[in-house]
Amino acid sequence: MTTVSTVITMADTTDAATGAAPKQPKVTRRRLLTGGALVAGGALSAAGITAGLSGAASSSRDREPSPTSFGEQVEPFYGPHQAGIATPAQAHASFVAFDLQPGVDRAALGRLMRLWTDDAARLTQGQPPLADTEPELAVLPARLTITFGFGRGLLQAAGLDDQWPDAVGSLPSFSVDRLQPRWSGGDLLIQICADDPVTVSHAQRMLIKDSRPFATVRWIQQGFLRSRGAHQEGQTQRNLLGQLDGTTNPKPGTPEFDAAVWVSEGPEWLRGGSTLVLRRIRLDLDDWDRLGRVEKEYVLGRRLDNGAPLTGVEEHDPPDFDAIDESGLYVIPEFSHIRRAHVPDPRLRMFRRFYNYDQALGADGQAEAGMIFAAYQADVQRQFVPVQRKLAEADLLNKWTIPIGSAVFAIPPGCEPGGWIGERLLA
Repeated sequence: MTTVSTVITMADTTDAATGAAPKQPKVTRRRLLTGGALVAGGALSAAGITAGLSGAASSSRDREPSPTSFGEQVEPFYGPHQAGIATPAQAHASFVAFDLQPGVDRAALGRLMRLWTDDAARLTQGQPPLADTEPELAVLPARLTITFGFGRGLLQAAGLDDQWPDAVGSLPSFSVDRLQPRWSGGDLLIQICADDPVTVSHAQRMLIKDSRPFATVRWIQQGFLRSRGAHQEGQTQRNLLGQLDGTTNPKPGTPEFDAAVWVSEGPEWLRGGSTLVLRRIRLDLDDWDRLGRVEKEYVLGRRLDNGAPLTGVEEHDPPDFDAIDESGLYVIPEFSHIRRAHVPDPRLRMFRRFYNYDQALGADGQAEAGMIFAAYQADVQRQFVPVQRKLAEADLLNKWTIPIGSAVFAIPPGCEPGGWIGERLLA
């Protein structure tokens, strides 16, 4: 049986900037109350959940599925902001990064973005792009969105490196990172999201075809969520840890969201756009599975069943970080994920669109699974970097989450009919 000491022992790391060992949490629960009791408690909780799920499953058989036309639904392409950010998350996603071909300059980039904009405008409305050899695959858009991002290499190729915004900058090194080049970097990004994987695949193929005179694919990362019909709209999605992910996201359409996500300062070409940090995070699910349920909730600082903070009842109850239990310990542990990631001002929070991935077993026989973490914000340096530093220093979840890919992109604003994405920068 897993003991408390092995469950919550974090690997020694060294701060890249100072060379000093960061503070490590002393995780007891008095210090986890004694490991055997927690594991037993987790088993009892799981038994109760199994019984509840059994009843839910039997009752669901009595309900007839309602007719749907999910495949015909469209998201607007034109507008002040690119779609695919504030859009309710679709079930499938593909992130494609490109390296520019040698000799590609500003004029060539303008041609590429005109071509991509035209194709994206058609595909998202269920219309095949010009020269589509399989037009039948385009007729069901399934809420398709196509979002374009620019890396610093694009501005350098265009002779506009001085226009790279300070709000994007570059990411510092974090002690928890184990980054691999095959999942990092890129001069250009396309984010393709839809409720149907065939729609995503077809759009990806069309856009990659267009890119060949200008760029080569650097990497492709594909992910998924629960599908339409299997997931209640408006409900927070779960990652593969079983955690509700995105509870504290700013809500689209509110002043807090606008302040947190859309760029209002800096270079004129980016105003109305956003910035994106894309992280590929491998999850050690085999080791996570060894924890009892109560231990997992202790690490997260939230209940697994409904996402409520350990001091609350419902998912969106505000956490009480000052609450003390009968043992004199914080109810929400000092190094729990929710406490380390907490940002009091919603205008400084990131807007997170995550996707799960699950691939073939690795060479070590362990699950090659995790999440593609897409964080949109107005200013990477003021929003993403401070939170990630706190997490890297002492987040209990670090034992089971390993960042293996990282990239940063500027997301230009949207465009109106007759215009094209990136026109303010490249015209």
